[in-house]
Amino acid sequence: MTDRILRYAFLGLGAVSGSFAAVSYLVDSRLGWLPGWARIAAAIVLGALVGLFFVSLLFRIISFAVLRSFSALEQASAVELMAGAVGLITALLIGVLLTFPLPRQLPIIGPYLPSLVTAVFGYVGLVVATRKSREISELLPVVSRPARWRGWPRDGGVDVARPKVLDTSVVMDGRIFDVLQTGVVEGRLVVPKAVLAELQHIADAAESLRRARGRRGLELLDRLRRELHREVEVDERDWPGVEEVDDQIVRLAKAIGGTVVTNDYNLNKVCGVHGVPVLNLNDLANALKPAVLPGEELLNLQVLREGKEPGQGVGYLADGTMVVVEGGRRFIGEAVDVVVTSVIQTAAGRMIFGRPQNRA
Repeated sequence: MTDRILRYAFLGLGAVSGSFAAVSYLVDSRLGWLPGWARIAAAIVLGALVGLFFVSLLFRIISFAVLRSFSALEQASAVELMAGAVGLITALLIGVLLTFPLPRQLPIIGPYLPSLVTAVFGYVGLVVATRKSREISELLPVVSRPARWRGWPRDGGVDVARPKVLDTSVVMDGRIFDVLQTGVVEGRLVVPKAVLAELQHIADAAESLRRARGRRGLELLDRLRRELHREVEVDERDWPGVEEVDDQIVRLAKAIGGTVVTNDYNLNKVCGVHGVPVLNLNDLANALKPAVLPGEELLNLQVLREGKEPGQGVGYLADGTMVVVEGGRRFIGEAVDVVVTSVIQTAAGRMIFGRPQNRA
């Protein structure tokens, strides 16, 4: 309803303006061959038609621009809006300062040159600041860590809004896709340029197994974009003098205030030394495994092979946890009831020790 009222108001204003302009310029100069009343009527009709046409065209252009602007504003994040406003204001100030030495006496464009220069600078500043909003936000601690405004822990806590830096092992592993699919891991995903280059190198390896793992990693990154619609950013930064991929991952995570996502035990320790937060998928998997207590009975465990020590047998739970059965060698190939005697849990995984239940 409001759009129609505005449209009719603009059309009426255009018709009236066109009529007045036509009466002023056409009655005496162009339509002198018509009688007096006919000249006025013709000028009014012609001016109204021209005014309606141009105002209708202008209204369509303005409406389209406004709708596109509102659509862009709805899709933009708060960080992009803030960065765009800062860039626009800064560029406008620079443009105004640069217009002082410009000549105003140039023919035709002289009076409009300062406004044109200022508008161009403002547009360039808005576009550049919007596209570089991520880098700008990383320079501002308050913006780059918004979770602290909502009462998240300041010291030692995990900031869910941190960018997640993926290493090569976790991309080739594939479990990160299932973790991200649950929606519990937030923040944008960052893949260092060195990790992407290493994946390409592995995908071109001569060994079939390594080649398959590398290709699976590249396909995983593509699936994150297509199926989960997650933003995967390839960081193009170079670190002079740093050749190891793990060192580049740590440097990047420290530079952007991110969390390293890995299942590499050594990289986990290196990040701990540098004070970089780590999300280890092995730790996450261990935390989600059902608790097994000493003395608990495991029913129908299949003993598959011999253990390292004499008389030992080895079996596996449904989640892949290895169970070492003391005296289980004689039950290889059979399903046996096992009583848990001890559990060893590390960042590299979990191991359960047990013994066969007494049999008649």
